[in-house]
Amino acid sequence: MADNELRINLNGKEMIVKKGTRVEDLIQGLKGKKDSIIVAVLIDNEIRELTYRLENDCKINFVDLACEDGLRIYERGLKFLLIKAVKDLFPEYELQIRHSVSRGIFFEILDYHVTPEDAVRIERRMRELVEMNIPFIKVTGSIDEARKIFLKRGREDRHRVIENREKDYVTLYIFDNIEDYFYGYMVPSSGYLKLFAVEADNGGIVLILPKKENPNVLPDVPIPRKLFNIFTEYGEWINILGVGDVGKLNDVIENGGLKDLVLIAEALHEKKIAQIADLIKHQQPQKKVIMIAGPSSSGKTTFAQRLSIQLKVNGLKPLNISVDDYFVDKTKTPLDEDGKPDYEALKAVDLHLFNQDINTLINGGEVEIPSYNFQKGMREYNGKKMKMVEGEVLVIEGIHCLNPGLTSEVKQENKFNIYISAITSMRIDRYNRIPTTDLRLIRRMVRDNRYRGTPAPRTIDLWPSVRKGEEKNIFPFQEKADAMFNSSLIYDLPMLKPMALPLLNKITKDMPQYAEARRLIEFLSYFVSAPTDLVPANSILREFIGGSLFRE
Repeated sequence: MADNELRINLNGKEMIVKKGTRVEDLIQGLKGKKDSIIVAVLIDNEIRELTYRLENDCKINFVDLACEDGLRIYERGLKFLLIKAVKDLFPEYELQIRHSVSRGIFFEILDYHVTPEDAVRIERRMRELVEMNIPFIKVTGSIDEARKIFLKRGREDRHRVIENREKDYVTLYIFDNIEDYFYGYMVPSSGYLKLFAVEADNGGIVLILPKKENPNVLPDVPIPRKLFNIFTEYGEWINILGVGDVGKLNDVIENGGLKDLVLIAEALHEKKIAQIADLIKHQQPQKKVIMIAGPSSSGKTTFAQRLSIQLKVNGLKPLNISVDDYFVDKTKTPLDEDGKPDYEALKAVDLHLFNQDINTLINGGEVEIPSYNFQKGMREYNGKKMKMVEGEVLVIEGIHCLNPGLTSEVKQENKFNIYISAITSMRIDRYNRIPTTDLRLIRRMVRDNRYRGTPAPRTIDLWPSVRKGEEKNIFPFQEKADAMFNSSLIYDLPMLKPMALPLLNKITKDMPQYAEARRLIEFLSYFVSAPTDLVPANSILREFIGGSLFRE
């Protein structure tokens, strides 16, 4: 091998290439390369852009739209494309990101009502920019230089965030005549961004993106209106409080406003829980079965406890039943695609017995409640009897609780469905959102390490499987909820940060979870840390950081 040559392993295939080869040129020269859109590569567990030049022997894997990192990179490029198109067509107005939706991301043009005709024009302009294949030029400068750029452009939101960066430099991208910062890697040019659509909705814009489950086509699913309204309501509320973006939140914390923020946020949670309890009370005696479901790390356990307290305030007595106690015997448990017992499958539950016992209870009968022995893999009966009297309601929490198939034999008039999730409407800045899934992952990482001793790499490894289960078993049924509860708190991430960082910093470069750990560390760097002593013992946050009244 010559001195100017390198030995690389590309997706399992050994190759010899010249030193200094651009990754983009290497991929374009491959025969029979992947059909999916490759937007970056993973080199020795680090994400690298396609413009990266190879200087050492290494192992390279493709990053495409079938993985979360690939989708994030693709999303950043499309956002920049949208920003440029809106500036070209509506130079006197400003674009602002609001939140994610089932098909992509919802934006608004401030002080402007977007029409379907506007959306057509915006998409047409974006496609023109794609055809022009304009490069995204990467430039690195000092924090001071970046501050001056953003202050000059009136971007105080961006200035406030980078002001708290722990690094002394910042990476900007130039696209045509616009220079901006997107907190992550970018595709080489606009020509990579062919798969998208733009629609007008609710006076704003929905930027429709591909999903990793089927990355070569755009999703064709309706926008969940109830969840959309929760996002909107919470977004308006945090704007009223003056903490609509991370920079403003950091200012409040650093200027001594954390106490008021905690009191207000916790009061909102209590008010919303009390309102749900009032809804249930007003629908008595029909609503006998309260079903609670939501994705991982939403705070379902604490929510169920606090709801039970509010139900008691209303003169009702909650009784708890665990769906897990109705699992079928291990020999009958359905298997997943890897041949392992799938306890998340609906058919892992003895549906007939579950429905039979619920109907017996709501009709005044007595049942013996089983207890599932996971060591033996079978149900056991230990003499636990239950009978409902007037004023009592069943509270049932589980992943399938909003799936009509779980309680198909129970009359709908007897059920009250609640969906809970940590919904983040706060923005990093005008163009960048805080992903709800990142908050839940960090919550889970801190909780599982504290209570189960689970190291962060294990939580990161399990997360894709958790997300897959949510997509299959929870999200399709969220709109069946009679009430929705947003379990996020404005100060979640500032308080989780000092607990999460030590766990993430233990992940070294030789570990496969390194790229994700670095991404999360970078994400947390935008927030100032906040002490947890002001958080009340019944807070949902306590379920994750410790000190919960309902656990300890």
